[in-house]
Amino acid sequence: RPGNGVQLVITNNKIIIRYWRGGAWQFLGYPGICRKKNAIKGNIRFHDIFTLMIYLPFLHTSDLPVPKEDWPTSQHYRRDTLNSICLKNNLSHSQSKLNHNIARQIFVEHTHKFLYCEVPKVGCSNWKKIILLLTMNLSRQAGEVSHDFVHQTPLIKRLSSYSSDYQEKLLTSYTKVMFTRDPLERLVSAYRDKLLHSEPYYSITVANEIKAMVRENKNSTEKVTFQEFVKFTLTKKQDDLDIHWKPMFLLCDPCNIHYDILGKFETLEEDAEHVLRSIQAPEGLQYPNFKKYDSEKRTSDDITLEYLGQLSSEQIQKIKKLYQMDFALFDYCYDLKMNLFVSDTV
Repeated sequence: RPGNGVQLVITNNKIIIRYWRGGAWQFLGYPGICRKKNAIKGNIRFHDIFTLMIYLPFLHTSDLPVPKEDWPTSQHYRRDTLNSICLKNNLSHSQSKLNHNIARQIFVEHTHKFLYCEVPKVGCSNWKKIILLLTMNLSRQAGEVSHDFVHQTPLIKRLSSYSSDYQEKLLTSYTKVMFTRDPLERLVSAYRDKLLHSEPYYSITVANEIKAMVRENKNSTEKVTFQEFVKFTLTKKQDDLDIHWKPMFLLCDPCNIHYDILGKFETLEEDAEHVLRSIQAPEGLQYPNFKKYDSEKRTSDDITLEYLGQLSSEQIQKIKKLYQMDFALFDYCYDLKMNLFVSDTV
């Protein structure tokens, strides 16, 4: 029986060794390597070999301590990974002014010199609540702010509302933050949130557009299935996708905006605490554990795999390609349970 610190996983004749790193399970696989809960091909790094050499003799112990990186080291690793992929794929470029669509995704809080790039389905509603409280200097908790209100209020400002020169000034002097999430989990979360509930625009307008494109019976009243949603999504160009399932790198342009903090949904509690500390937010302000549909289970690994299991192998391959830059830039991998391996092009 493998110990708690390192575990051995055998899948499709491949040996995968996983170990605890950066607050989540990381994976060593041959001939590839994976650093989370999935699998991705690439060169095995010295750090991974070193970790394997140290912990391999203890694979069958039950009291192996769990190695854990400190937060600055984790941030350094995330930035190095992102910069490397940006360079490899020629995604960094000089620009005279920030793209308007990118500027619209970034929210500004002046008192604490805070810029937050909104990535839907990665806890953005709660971050906007925090920005509202900071902007208004209100001594309340973010969980007390209405979900609908925070998405409609003009009280929190977007970077796009300022001149290009002032945007540049803010980008060079404020703390810039971006959060990401496993792309497949985010896709499933977007479907569950937008297509399975009664939000008019998505449950009626978008749903009818999907039905018109993929169903023979255009008048069917049944809810859009996940497979239909994916089929519809794959017909669109990346730039034309709805922001709730648009690739994250296109929303925040991390290859050209050098974010000071790269947070992850998977380590949200720890990363959020460091963000609030970095901008010197009031001591009592905390990131809330709040979900819009509180009675519904949060989209997890198991739920994600359940939905992905409804797709054809062809759809899986196309989804991999659609989000391949998100997987690479933000160091996410494909799920081991489904044996999804990225191509050597990234």
